Amino acid sequence: MANVYSLDGLLVFGLLFVCTCAYFRKVPRLKAWLLSEKRGVWGVFYKAAVIGTRLHAAVAISCIVMAFYVLFIK
Repeated sequence: MANVYSLDGLLVFGLLFVCTCAYFRKVPRLKAWLLSEKRGVWGVFYKAAVIGTRLHAAVAISCIVMAFYVLFIK
């Protein structure tokens, strides 16, 4: 619990959040339920889904690099 506020922990959380929201955008029921709002607190999910789908190559490479870092370097 010493590294709760570490930079690599925040990066892992951010990448997982973006990947999860991009997946939610592909599922029709979840898209209608969770990603219908584009403003406010629920709009964060929509914005993360848009980032995940538009920058899918960069997000995928970032996930692979972060997985390598967490498994082998850290």
